[in-house]
Amino acid sequence: MKYNPQKIESKWQKIWSKNNFKIWHAKNTGQKKIYILDMFPYPSGEGLHVGHIEGYTATDILTRYYLMKGYNVLHPMGWDAFGLPAENYAIKNKIHPALVVDKNVKHFRQQLQSLGFNYDWQREINTTDPNYYKWTQWIFLKLFEKGLAYEAETPVNFCPACRTVLADEEVVEGKCERCGTIVERRKLRQWMLKITAYASRLLNDLSLLTWPEKVKLMQKNWIGRSEGAEIKFKVVAKPEYITVFTTRPDTIFGATYLVLAPEHPLLEKIIHPDYLLDVKNYILAASQKSDFERQSETKEKTGVFSGAYAINPANQEKIPIWISDYVLMNYGTGAIMAVPAHDERDFDFAKTFHLAIREVISPNGKTHSILDKPYLGSGILVNSGPFNNMPSEEVKDKILVYVGARKTIQYKLRDWIFSRQRYWGEPIPIIKCEKCGNVALKEKDLPLKLPMVKHYQPSGTGESPLATIKEWVNVKCPSCGGPAKRETNTMPQWAGSSWYYLAYLLKDKLKVKKAKKFWNKKILNYWLGPTKEKKGGGVDIYIGGVEHAVLHLLYARFWHKFLFDLGVVNNSEPFYRLVNQGIILGEDNEKMSKSRGNVVNPDNIIKTYGADTLRIYEMFMGPLQDSKPWDSKGIIGIYRFLNRVWQLAELLKEEKVLKKEKLMPLSSLERRNLEKNRHKTIKKVTEDIENLRFNTAIAALMEYLNQLNFVVRRLNKAEFKKHLITLTLLLSPFAPHLAEEIFHTHLKNKKTIQFVPWPKYQEAMLKETTFTLVVQINGKMRLSFKAPINISEKEAVKLALKQPNIKKYLVKGKYQKIIFVPNRLINFVT
Repeated sequence: MKYNPQKIESKWQKIWSKNNFKIWHAKNTGQKKIYILDMFPYPSGEGLHVGHIEGYTATDILTRYYLMKGYNVLHPMGWDAFGLPAENYAIKNKIHPALVVDKNVKHFRQQLQSLGFNYDWQREINTTDPNYYKWTQWIFLKLFEKGLAYEAETPVNFCPACRTVLADEEVVEGKCERCGTIVERRKLRQWMLKITAYASRLLNDLSLLTWPEKVKLMQKNWIGRSEGAEIKFKVVAKPEYITVFTTRPDTIFGATYLVLAPEHPLLEKIIHPDYLLDVKNYILAASQKSDFERQSETKEKTGVFSGAYAINPANQEKIPIWISDYVLMNYGTGAIMAVPAHDERDFDFAKTFHLAIREVISPNGKTHSILDKPYLGSGILVNSGPFNNMPSEEVKDKILVYVGARKTIQYKLRDWIFSRQRYWGEPIPIIKCEKCGNVALKEKDLPLKLPMVKHYQPSGTGESPLATIKEWVNVKCPSCGGPAKRETNTMPQWAGSSWYYLAYLLKDKLKVKKAKKFWNKKILNYWLGPTKEKKGGGVDIYIGGVEHAVLHLLYARFWHKFLFDLGVVNNSEPFYRLVNQGIILGEDNEKMSKSRGNVVNPDNIIKTYGADTLRIYEMFMGPLQDSKPWDSKGIIGIYRFLNRVWQLAELLKEEKVLKKEKLMPLSSLERRNLEKNRHKTIKKVTEDIENLRFNTAIAALMEYLNQLNFVVRRLNKAEFKKHLITLTLLLSPFAPHLAEEIFHTHLKNKKTIQFVPWPKYQEAMLKETTFTLVVQINGKMRLSFKAPINISEKEAVKLALKQPNIKKYLVKGKYQKIIFVPNRLINFVT
């Protein structure tokens, strides 16, 4: 009978789908548990792509494996459906975002189910569901209550194409990470979340996580902890002081000028009137540039003199105060002491504007009147007053005392810009009253639902489309009862995705409309609680793309720690083990895109080859974490492999597997070797699945299949059945439809294969009983043969002399000397 994947897969998907896929519903109790999580998708109009499927197949394999190992497995799925992707698609196609999301979610769900993914659909969540975002709003109100959500007028990143504000993390090389448009800088009043209050914990707790080192490094660099000191410089003829942050107080005697960011608040007070116009023009020009442009190492340094001077506290020298856009207001204090002899940017700036360059650290203690480039290392102090001839590293603390500075720690991390001037997002539950200011919506009035509107296009004026809905905007103040307005900005897409992994655990709670809390600490502790091995607790295995290394992961960690402080959760980290799947490229080795015409539609692959073939091919392409190109020939090879598995199973339908051709049954040695290979394969596939080496696990299954095909017609039925059961069980996490069909139709089992215990291997069977003994004559290899392990020299000589070919090299078996290496070789010296 021919292998028909479409018929087989349709049959089993129908069986699995009964009672909302009850077969995969996880319980909130049990001895052994494991929480396996995918980064949930935003339901785009294009549907699933092969990149999604790679990660989802990996988690499905793990889920099926751990079910067979007797674990209580949680493997949920949901939809990250608020935000720009859905709204932009809706605008382009002139459909309301709510209708777009509903349509796309149905398509995504159908695609996932067509691949046989074993999700716990009773826990499905959607960030646009009011029952869900009620609690997103509740978390925001708690942040507001604790002073961690606040409004501020601040320079922001504005995407003119998306017509909304972007967080710093959403700007990649000066461009919008969504649409690639060059980002502008504008000063707007925005809602902010004080993620900086958690900077040290976010940094220190990375040590609790089993994450790829490159992701940890990306987070460390984004948080950007710097140990240094704050030093005050008195402004000449003014009461003001300028505070700078530096990590190199040992270079202060070489500070020949100060540089302030164009946004520095002291500028208005210190600018000399003669320079006012030049400074204003420069500030205006700088305001049009993104932080990326300003920080670019390749751009020419620009600046303007303020006309003011400050006193260097180390040597009392009067030094000029400049303004330049290479200094950012959102890092440090927005002012630097420029030491051009020992900093590359300062050196370039000083060269451009002909400012003094004074060497104060020498690698050998000798001074140099002219420097071709700055010296960045440590060394011996020169031109440093009382600290001359001293090692720079040893006198830092003394210099701090000398100039009256204080040690401090700075972070590169900035507070999270949390509001968007768009329609499709969670409404911010704040009411603005002229008398009372920002007033929190009462918890009993949550959720604050997003109103249905006809026109949801962004205004581009800095206001959300919600601002035009007067009947929704105009309300009474909850505090004083006077006239007030709702906040019309909405939350970013990252809001709903910062706690969704908790929502899966608490789905029943979310359904209760008048619930005063959404959490159940017993359930949360069961799935996420800390252990000796996992001190921070969290999701056991989290698989998704490396593109979320900063944005989503950092935000989710921040929210989780806040919920930990509130007592909602008992553990300090959301995700214990993180795995990033690589990118699947097109056949041209380029990233898949419509414009390149290299996109592979998974639906077409399933129609032609079946879901099992697609699943195995994506896992066999290479290591999960590596990027790899699609290969149409490769998928044909996988289809043929599954065909061979099917044809092997079909042999069981024959009345006699041992054929009439009078083939010799297996010898005891052959049978023992085949059994040994069975145990080796079990061990290999087991370890490879647990270590996410799916490609090598599949290779081991292919090798085992080849061994069986080689001897199958010499096996009796009992032997054949034993090996086919092993092959089917090991294959089932990878090709679940085919495995179920063979298990039921050919092996006559009524129980679903997903709960049959995983095969066990015996260590004793893995031990080698023979080795290849190499025979040398005068140091040259002449022949080899299998010999028992730990054979003695006397026995080795006896066996070697019995070999048929030995007479070619030893005349009458005579030799003068023997060199014997146990379990390796024997050398006859003639």
